Amino acid sequence: MTVSTKKAPPAIVDNVLDVIGNTPMVRIKKAQGEVKSEVLGKVEGLNPGHSAKDRVALYMVEKAEREGKIKEGATIIEATSGNTGFSLAMVCLLKGYKCVLTVSSKASDEKLRLLQSMGAEVFICPSSAKPEDPDSYYSVAKQLHAEIPNSYYLNQNFDEANKLAHYTTTGPEIWEQTEGRITHFVCCVGTGGTISGTAKYLKEQNPDIQVIGVDAYGSVLKRYWETGEFDEKEIYSYKVEGLGKTIIPGNVDFSLFDRMIKVHDKDSAIRARELAQKDGLFVGYSAGAAMQAVHKMKRELTEDDVVVVLFSDHGSRYLGKIYSDDWMQDVGFSKEKKEESYNSYLYRKYKVRYKRIYNKVNYYINQSMKM
Repeated sequence: MTVSTKKAPPAIVDNVLDVIGNTPMVRIKKAQGEVKSEVLGKVEGLNPGHSAKDRVALYMVEKAEREGKIKEGATIIEATSGNTGFSLAMVCLLKGYKCVLTVSSKASDEKLRLLQSMGAEVFICPSSAKPEDPDSYYSVAKQLHAEIPNSYYLNQNFDEANKLAHYTTTGPEIWEQTEGRITHFVCCVGTGGTISGTAKYLKEQNPDIQVIGVDAYGSVLKRYWETGEFDEKEIYSYKVEGLGKTIIPGNVDFSLFDRMIKVHDKDSAIRARELAQKDGLFVGYSAGAAMQAVHKMKRELTEDDVVVVLFSDHGSRYLGKIYSDDWMQDVGFSKEKKEESYNSYLYRKYKVRYKRIYNKVNYYINQSMKM
């Protein structure tokens, strides 16, 4: 008789919110290339909402509920690059709240469709707008909060509950899963909650753990960490999603970082595709950015090191971007020329038309709300 060695499936739960967290750690065997150390991926894309932001959305909403800040029938508003929005929309759907999201135009079409699939109302704002610009997705979120009665602005960039969500869950999970062997924690820096909350817990267990923040070229965070000054000259357009900022979020605790590494759009895209093609890990763009940072550290890492890399979200959010050969060629990340398939033809023909229709619909939604 054959005996299964697999663990028993978990008990029946009331809804998907009950299975947020406790994500697996996967050993990277091929995509680590010449890196000598043990590299472990914390796969947050296996949360029910496919990202680490499930933890944040649930924790922040329930904390606000306990404090009486969210009342019955409320509208919850957030400015998001996409992942927090989907997680928040999922939480709102199950708790009976309306969800309104402002999103940068840089967000992929897949992310936008996902937000709407959970019933969220989405306002697309130009990615080129500066944070203080009335058209930026930060400003529009604040304006909507001022206009919509019984609304609550989540404000993940500055609410410390963002950090607490990871301090109480992600940090302890990583410590237990590695049995305290972790020597390096590599994580992309965006709102700052994931890396700061996780790092705070880990350093309380072992102050020698090295915390490496990953930033994008075009973001102000690394320069601010180095100098303490906000340098607008650092800001320019970039494609990688889920890391980097044009503001300094209050949730970024720079004192916890031992190092910051900047990565390029192209390198990050290629690393993400390598994780899928070599290790079967279908992860998002920022996961590729984090792996690129590990590769930049390869000369200093030893066989005794245990490097934990946080993979923030799932690759399904980027099917029209980094996992599309056509998109990779369009933006100059791939020189390989392939005979155009019928699907490629449809992608090229309709992607612009779709965006125009999508923006027009949102324009009329915006106008109707102002009436």
